[in-house]
Amino acid sequence: MQQAMLTNKDEKVLKALERTRQLDIPDEKTMPVLMKLLEEAGGNWSYIKLDNYTALVDAIYSVEDENKQSEGSSNGNRGKNLKVIDSPATLKKTYETRSASSGSSIQVVQKQPQLSNGDRKRKYKSRIADITKGSESVKIPLVDDVGSEAVPKFTYIPHNIVYQSAYLHVSLARISDEDCCANCKGNCLSADFPCTCARETSGEYAYTKEGLLKEKFLDTCLKMKKEPDSFPKVYCKDCPLERDHDKGTYGKCDGHLIRKFIKECWRKCGCDMQCGNRVVQRGIRCQLQVYFTQEGKGWGLRTLQDLPKGTFICEYIGEILTNTELYDRNVRSSSERHTYPVTLDADWGSEKDLKDEEALCLDATICGNVARFINHRCEDANMIDIPIEIETPDRHYYHIAFFTLRDVKAMDELTWVSTMIKLP
Repeated sequence: MQQAMLTNKDEKVLKALERTRQLDIPDEKTMPVLMKLLEEAGGNWSYIKLDNYTALVDAIYSVEDENKQSEGSSNGNRGKNLKVIDSPATLKKTYETRSASSGSSIQVVQKQPQLSNGDRKRKYKSRIADITKGSESVKIPLVDDVGSEAVPKFTYIPHNIVYQSAYLHVSLARISDEDCCANCKGNCLSADFPCTCARETSGEYAYTKEGLLKEKFLDTCLKMKKEPDSFPKVYCKDCPLERDHDKGTYGKCDGHLIRKFIKECWRKCGCDMQCGNRVVQRGIRCQLQVYFTQEGKGWGLRTLQDLPKGTFICEYIGEILTNTELYDRNVRSSSERHTYPVTLDADWGSEKDLKDEEALCLDATICGNVARFINHRCEDANMIDIPIEIETPDRHYYHIAFFTLRDVKAMDELTWVSTMIKLP
């Protein structure tokens, strides 16, 4: 299909060009990208037209970013606020440098007013081709679709990292023969009978052979979220979450749900990394995008592809802190905005008299992954968080993984209902 013919005679192409012209994108930049997208989509316009041609605009800017990177040119402050850290030593050095210079380098966005119809011309002031800078298996772009907010400052980490005093003992020696499937080979889900690692989910795997969370398990977890009083809880004598740090006293414990866990195979198991019971530890596989919402919610996360019910999206990644460390951090930076930390209390029933300096939480304020951009919904969220046991059998520490609660369409925002720690 020739470019001139597309421009002059195809009404769909003309509408696409009308959109890109609003953004001052010249036709000579639009046409090659549009033709490539159409070729990859088999001539199907549905995806290209979604959300006012967002996919087309994103593709054009991605090409520009790649060209600039290959030419070795810089683009103002684009991407300078992001840094990837993959070792505790680098993290410690980065945090100390930031603390000494400014107390905290995080700028969590404030809610923005909605634009009027007359001011809806988007400027795309901030665009990053991949906020993970190669630390994930897929690129995750960031786009400011409103043009009214600077790129948030944070350190991207693909795995949880201990901040300072949190006790996290990972050791193969602590994993007994009863806690692994050393005799398995290849893919555990292909065996005639479930392996040892499936005992936490009633002797059945939580995942299907397609890598989705089974509907029965997912629905039970959702019911626990909606009807928590219908399920068993454990009550602390001195609850770390109800401590008055100024008075040194404790309020009444509201109770902690005894939640359903998924136990994944790990390094002491005989299966390989492609085993169907290693979904979360293989990392992000979906096509995602961080974007600035138009509903006054600040930044959000959306999918760029259709996702079936039970799809793993990502982990909630952050620094592993004790409750005491979190309190001290909030006191030091009380005037600044924070992302919501998540308490790791899914199995407090097995830990008696847990002290405030022992209870763990995840805080993505300074260091985190794409999950720090996920917005919360009270009723109609399309994701749920599930506790995942991987490398620590005692569950004092575990992973938080997000799965879709229903089918999610491309360009839909990803949201969740969470159990959060109240900030002082």
